[in-house]
Amino acid sequence: MLRFFSDAGFQLADRYVLELSTDAINEGEFDGTDLSRDRIPMRSLTADDLNQIIRIDRHITETDRSAYYQRTVNQALNESGIRISLVAEKDDPIGDNLAAIRGFIMARVDYGEFGQTGSEAVIDTIGVDPAAQDQNIGQALVSQLVTNLKGLRVESVRTEVPWDNFNLNGFLQQCGFRPAQRLALTRQIS
Repeated sequence: MLRFFSDAGFQLADRYVLELSTDAINEGEFDGTDLSRDRIPMRSLTADDLNQIIRIDRHITETDRSAYYQRTVNQALNESGIRISLVAEKDDPIGDNLAAIRGFIMARVDYGEFGQTGSEAVIDTIGVDPAAQDQNIGQALVSQLVTNLKGLRVESVRTEVPWDNFNLNGFLQQCGFRPAQRLALTRQIS
C-alpha cells in the first residue's frame, strides 16, 4: 500500500497522528485535573465567539489566521454532523457584557451508517488564552469534550500535531493521547 502512495507522489508529512480512547478519561485521572471541567464554565461554541477565538490564537501564534478561523467556525456550526465544539469562559464581563472566552476546542464528529454517530471524532484546533494558562483550562476542555463524546458513543478522538510543536505534543500526552497506528501523508499539487 505504501508503494502505491509513494508512486503517486505522496511523502510522509511532518506531523504526528495522535488518538485518545473515550474510555481513557476516568474520575481522578491526571491528578484530579480532569475534574476541573466542573469548576470552569463551558458552553457550546457560537458564531459570536469568533473574534475572541481569533484574539486568543493571535496571542499564541503571533499570526493572523482570521480566514482559517472564519472557515473552521463556519464548518463547526454549519457543516459538522453534530456540534461538539466548546469554549471555556471566565465569569468577568468585558466591553459588551459578554463573558470572556479563556479557551476553546474545535472538534467534529459526523454521522456514520444509518444515521448513527461516527465512531471517531477529530479535534481541529485547541487554544487557551496565554493570560489564563496554568489554570487547567485546556485539560478541562479536553476532558469535557471526551465526556460528551463518550455520551454520544464515540469510541475515540484523534488529531494531528506538527512533530516540532513540543508544547502541544506534551500537553496532549498529558491528557492521555498516544501515537495512532496511522501515517500522515502529503503531496504537492502542481
